[in-house]
Amino acid sequence: MKSLFIKLSAIFLFLAGCGEYVPHDQSPRILAMGDSMMAWHAGSDQGIADGVEQMLREPVIDRSVVGARIIYHLPITGAMGLNISKQYVPGDWDWVIINGGGNDLWLGCGCSRCDNRMNRMISADGQQGEIARMVRQIRQGGAQVIYVGYLRSPGFGSIIEHCRDEGNELETRINRMAKSDRGVHFVSLQDLVPYGDRSFHGGDRIHPSKKASDAIARRIVRIING
Repeated sequence: MKSLFIKLSAIFLFLAGCGEYVPHDQSPRILAMGDSMMAWHAGSDQGIADGVEQMLREPVIDRSVVGARIIYHLPITGAMGLNISKQYVPGDWDWVIINGGGNDLWLGCGCSRCDNRMNRMISADGQQGEIARMVRQIRQGGAQVIYVGYLRSPGFGSIIEHCRDEGNELETRINRMAKSDRGVHFVSLQDLVPYGDRSFHGGDRIHPSKKASDAIARRIVRIING
């Protein structure tokens, strides 16, 4: 029992440092949510949300958490950010930047026989599932949504290389959702990484390098600036 308490305390402290606090005495208009792709380099102020903040010269609240999923049922850690939808904080947002779904495919079903999980996240027409529900909830608050896709493998032995087909299908469905609502924008990263170019990935060949985080931020900023 004591060891369980220690483990839960450690998880709490880790997650508490990941989701950025939303100040009540300010009115930031941009919120970022998601998993490790969004959160990577945030500790050094060189993550995707940091790049958007610096380019726009205005605050961006980053609530993303490493390891977060779209489908996540544990109540305590889910409420602390491992459930991406729980990262959302109601507010006077103009823009909400989101990524997510990759951990559900990679960790949730090993990118194999994932049809059921895929449908639970988002239906083939982009209108049903947890992602569609989350986006509708945010849109009801008046914010526009920017949903960011994932980096592709540079072609050098990435451990998620076998997830390519499932990842492509997930993004196809998200793009269909975006096309049905002028206030939802899908940012594809499919063409960002030239084949054989390792400079857009970290050493694990999964997460973005600082160069990639900056490039992704630029694509997001182009949409915000119209």
